[in-house]
Amino acid sequence: MPEPFVAYLRVYEPLSSFDAPLREELAAAVERGPVDPFDAGLREQDVWLRSQLAAPPRLLPGETADGAVQGVGDVLVLDPKEVPSAPAATVGPGPLVCPLDLRGRSAAALVGFLGDSELPLRTAALTVPVEQAKVRASAVVSELAGGAVHVLSSTWTVPLPWFVLVDPTERCVFTEPDRRRVCWRVAMADARRRVARAHSIGRQSIGEEGPTRILRETGRWLERFHPHSAVELDYGGLVQLMTSSDLEADTSAEDVHAIVDAMEADDAEEVATRYESLRDFWSEFAARERHN
Repeated sequence: MPEPFVAYLRVYEPLSSFDAPLREELAAAVERGPVDPFDAGLREQDVWLRSQLAAPPRLLPGETADGAVQGVGDVLVLDPKEVPSAPAATVGPGPLVCPLDLRGRSAAALVGFLGDSELPLRTAALTVPVEQAKVRASAVVSELAGGAVHVLSSTWTVPLPWFVLVDPTERCVFTEPDRRRVCWRVAMADARRRVARAHSIGRQSIGEEGPTRILRETGRWLERFHPHSAVELDYGGLVQLMTSSDLEADTSAEDVHAIVDAMEADDAEEVATRYESLRDFWSEFAARERHN
């Protein structure tokens, strides 16, 4: 089974920054063994499928049949030494942990699905009455009011504003037999600074909607985490769709940063040129989404 065609924006917080008893639960998850980053998408897919194939099926992964929470679940772990940062930025101490937060993320996705889909589709997809699903999923989302999920995901493509967070020159390409991984890592302080600048420029140049709104929401999300955290932009399963030539031709991060600079300089021609390059590169993947 192929890895889901999903890209990720993740936050890794210092384990020591969590309050008890969550800190102890996360430490136990780290001791059991973190998820291999190469397998994160497949692990999420497996946990979700198992929840739906259980008898009786679970509404959300990480729950028992009656909705009780089973624990913190899986985590990813990152060494602060693997995070490039500006001299003024601090990352750590380690280990840095990123809970996959599947229950909360699934609940948020379910709330969106129930709000957007037609009744026949909702009825066919759910194993419990629609109203019961809505109440339970909304309650889980409400539990997140005091915190935030550590992972944002996007199917088939990478939201272009996400590239604002990273240093284009710090791309990491990891290879193992028959598989690859492409990601950027950045100190939280650097990510917040870049998002704030891009949002300010975008608001003055194109207004508060579109990419500027995504930057505003991303900035607010980042503010909910420890300031010494790390942020990771991971192509995830999208790498399966990319040839080596695609990766060599991928200048998305450079183009997005150039667009922000050109907007600040009021250089409309440069903005148009760079946007056309981005559109040409990502249009192939957008087409595959439509075909699926």
